[in-house]
Amino acid sequence: MAARNLGSTATPTATSADAAVASAFLQSTVGGEHVAKRRRARFHSLEVAEVRPLTADAVEVTFAVPDELADDYTYLPGQYVALRKDFDGHELRRSYSICRPPVRGSVSVAIKRDLGGLFSTWANTELVAGDRLDVMSPQGTFTSTLDALDGKHVVGIAAGSGITPLMALAHTVLSRSATSEFELVYTNRSTLDVMFLEELAELKDRYPSRLALHHVLSREQRTAPLLSGRIDAEKLDRMLDVLIRPETVDEWFLCGPFELVQLARDTLEARGVPAKHVRYELFTTDADRVEPRHGRPVVVERGEPTVAIEFTLDGQSTSVESPVSANESILNAALRVRPDVPFACAGGVCGTCRARVIEGSVAMTENYALEPDELERGYVLTCQSHPKSDRVVVDYDV
Repeated sequence: MAARNLGSTATPTATSADAAVASAFLQSTVGGEHVAKRRRARFHSLEVAEVRPLTADAVEVTFAVPDELADDYTYLPGQYVALRKDFDGHELRRSYSICRPPVRGSVSVAIKRDLGGLFSTWANTELVAGDRLDVMSPQGTFTSTLDALDGKHVVGIAAGSGITPLMALAHTVLSRSATSEFELVYTNRSTLDVMFLEELAELKDRYPSRLALHHVLSREQRTAPLLSGRIDAEKLDRMLDVLIRPETVDEWFLCGPFELVQLARDTLEARGVPAKHVRYELFTTDADRVEPRHGRPVVVERGEPTVAIEFTLDGQSTSVESPVSANESILNAALRVRPDVPFACAGGVCGTCRARVIEGSVAMTENYALEPDELERGYVLTCQSHPKSDRVVVDYDV
């Protein structure tokens, strides 16, 4: 891909694509709902329509969605899908954000190759158009809550492949209102590592006065010192003083590794930005991820203390006994008797395995997906939840 100037601007041109984007988004929010609704996560086999190189180490994969499944794959900008593939008898699931604004009949994700990452390396080197892959229905709440976008100012902060959900968000925010503004701080090592470089430049050309792009390169010198080097607390504070005035921003979207996202959250909190206006999503690399032991065998010894776990899924209630000594998660216990229990990352990040505790108590190891109000209503991530009472009842359907 040819390199393009990171600060290119041109006269905007109105396109029919803008209207199509706005229409698709409105169709996905029928009834005035603007927050992503939780729905049952289901896998379907979809055909790969196109695999398009983005950088030397990243591709965009577009799946064709047949008419009979189109309703299952409507989505909001900022949501993700999980992909599933068997490697030598071992199932791997990987979650990837949808990188295109809502359109009926297709779903596109960007996959960056991680050194040593089995799934991402395979996708970048072997996946081709015509292949079929199991794709979960769209999930996630990393999406806009804006009803009326006129005059709204939205800011995104992303690193590396964290740009993928913000691509869909930026397209949607800018196309739905002639007065909305989107500002993006996007950090990478060098220009060659910038995913969607051409698309971002074209979006800037289309909306020169309403889209602000701040490319920060950690290993490549830029003209402006503020845009060179790693983003640390001092640099981010300076950006908020010089480039972005937090008091003018209506919504913040943060996506990247834990360190950057937490830094941004802490900095915004110190600046008095209400947490309800800051949405964030974390990503982990394919190579660094530890594969959970999904539904690993557990033997209940005679006379051994156990916990009774009951869960409801698709209207069907199922029970399983879990040895206290095993300290297994609710998800692991459920998978031993129901392999269709929903999950994707199994690391407390995506929220696919969310369920509500009806009876008993659990302790969650990690939680990067549930909002405070969800916790107050009894929702937990079953991949991270361990029983703390003799009996636990959870419901995946509520």
